[in-house]
Amino acid sequence: MKNIPSLIFLILLTLTTRAQQKPKMYFTDTASSGIQVAKDPVVVNFKGRYLMYFSKRVFADANDGMQGWNIGIAESKDLYNWKKIAEINPQASYEQKGLCAPGALVKDGKVHLFYQTYGNGPKDAICHAWSDDGITFERDNSNPIFSPTGKWTNGRAIDAEVYKYNNNYFLYFATRDPEGLIQKQGVALSSAASDFSKTSWKQATDNSILYPQLAWEGKCIEGASIIKRNNKLYMFYAGSYNNDPQQIGVAESTDGIKWKRVSDKPFLKSGAAGSWNESESGHPCIFEDNDGQTYLFYQGNNDHGKSWYLSNRKIGWNKKGPYLMGE
Repeated sequence: MKNIPSLIFLILLTLTTRAQQKPKMYFTDTASSGIQVAKDPVVVNFKGRYLMYFSKRVFADANDGMQGWNIGIAESKDLYNWKKIAEINPQASYEQKGLCAPGALVKDGKVHLFYQTYGNGPKDAICHAWSDDGITFERDNSNPIFSPTGKWTNGRAIDAEVYKYNNNYFLYFATRDPEGLIQKQGVALSSAASDFSKTSWKQATDNSILYPQLAWEGKCIEGASIIKRNNKLYMFYAGSYNNDPQQIGVAESTDGIKWKRVSDKPFLKSGAAGSWNESESGHPCIFEDNDGQTYLFYQGNNDHGKSWYLSNRKIGWNKKGPYLMGE
């Protein structure tokens, strides 16, 4: 019994040390709002530097948490140390309540950005813009370029991811059921020669391609991010709503439309008690560098969404699929 105080001290010391530990990449934004919020990362290697686009809050106090968002831009030379360099603010009328959750790809010497309007409920939709320098973007005149139709959806489209596979571009998006309760994945197709405008996209199926079924996925699957390995596609996705906790899973497909989970357990879990990502590890971006190495970017926090930070983990691959490498 004499050792009990010492044991309690060691437990407290361990929890305190764990809470103080930060990952190699630990980035957030405070510029406009004074609060530490950076969410929904996507990364490209463009003209000699890495660019990361992310969602950020414009103001701290809001009656509606789904309004007041824009897109931040940060740059890095090593994928771990980032400096914010610009913002993409509302410009068009359809963006006035907010824009966020960017997806990005490099095509023909330009960065193409796929983002969503925000704050419009079921009317939120996917938009497109492009840039010669990765900083200043020109909006697509046909915006918004996509929203889903059919009895399976309430018409909302968020969390865009565009990936080229088998001579087509696949536009992955999250939507909700007609009651607006369950978030799930859908997909649309465009040709390899696509200009990404509204008329180029066709909904691939009149149903969800992946919807929450596992206990840890709660009522939400969103934030799909795609990569090709082992002659198939792998989808890194976010399961459960923010801070529920949201965690990251993986599914695979040979055609980009029919998907099956690699495991019934999260690929990347939320952190242990006291850690920086105790509340969630969410909204993945799987990034493949020019040398073929891959990194999983994601968001996390330990205060149930009062702040949000971005980090990454290096990913390895074998015949079974992806695996987490050391910090």
